[in-house]
Amino acid sequence: MGTTTSRRGFLQQTATTSVLFSIGYQALASEEEPRLKKSLIGNPDRATLEAHKAAGFHGIESNVWDIDPEEAAQAKAIADSLGMKIHSVMRGWTNFNNPDPEVVRKDIESVKRALRAAAAYGADAVLLVPCRIGGMKIPEPWEFDIQFDEKTGHVRRVVDGDNTPYQDYIKAHNESVDASRKAVEQLIPEAEKCGVLITLENVWNNLWVKPAIFAHFVASFQNRWVQAYYDIGNHVRYALPEEWLQALGSLIKKLHIKDFLLNPDGRGGKFVPIREGSVNWPKVRKLIDEIGYTGWLTIEGSGELSLEERSKRLDLIIAGK
Repeated sequence: MGTTTSRRGFLQQTATTSVLFSIGYQALASEEEPRLKKSLIGNPDRATLEAHKAAGFHGIESNVWDIDPEEAAQAKAIADSLGMKIHSVMRGWTNFNNPDPEVVRKDIESVKRALRAAAAYGADAVLLVPCRIGGMKIPEPWEFDIQFDEKTGHVRRVVDGDNTPYQDYIKAHNESVDASRKAVEQLIPEAEKCGVLITLENVWNNLWVKPAIFAHFVASFQNRWVQAYYDIGNHVRYALPEEWLQALGSLIKKLHIKDFLLNPDGRGGKFVPIREGSVNWPKVRKLIDEIGYTGWLTIEGSGELSLEERSKRLDLIIAGK
């Protein structure tokens, strides 16, 4: 009996120790895994991946989307061997509001191809800009005062006061909302099949220029496969990044890091290297935590800086400086 009891005790102690060691190891692994990972955009070939890794980045956003899955899988193997991650694919602009159905069909098929490439890369998202409009009278960025229909997402007004000069813009905007929704809904089954998010971004395309209406558009799909890709510098001329982060909140699944320097009067400006513009990075960093965002911070632009300098500046942003 004494031997049996001793053996049982030993086994129990061993099992307990094993569980505690496992928990401790997992906690350590969790601590070592950064909550915010650093990335750049580029072609995920070996030379690029090696250069990015040497500069301190954890992964890459592929700007090569028109690629066979077999080739994408080869790039993934290279990234894996280097301890790097191809975390997303930049598909970019499409023409979902084009009046020619064949143009729309081809763009939808191209996004499906990008989704399949992303799956083969091991990426979890494709960046998609549904469409853009222009060629008519549009309010200046500081003039926008948008009201929209919560049910349809259609714009009712774009400025305070007389909206007559902007009727063509309002019409084009609302048609683009409908066309984009129709196209993205056709893409959802492919996204689900691939296990890859469609992350919508609006990039100087004269659409959804204020946080509330863009958040409404993304949320209106009510589908886990349609989320937001927010570029911190792209819409500084329309609203502070803090407003965008608060409005989009948990819809944000990817973040681009970019900076924009407003003119002294706050109207207009230009893109500049990160940490040299009007973005209040300590405030932005705090809000990133508050909305519960974890994952990738991908620098877009700042190409006048070396890889090492971009990495260093992103470290400062992550540190809240």
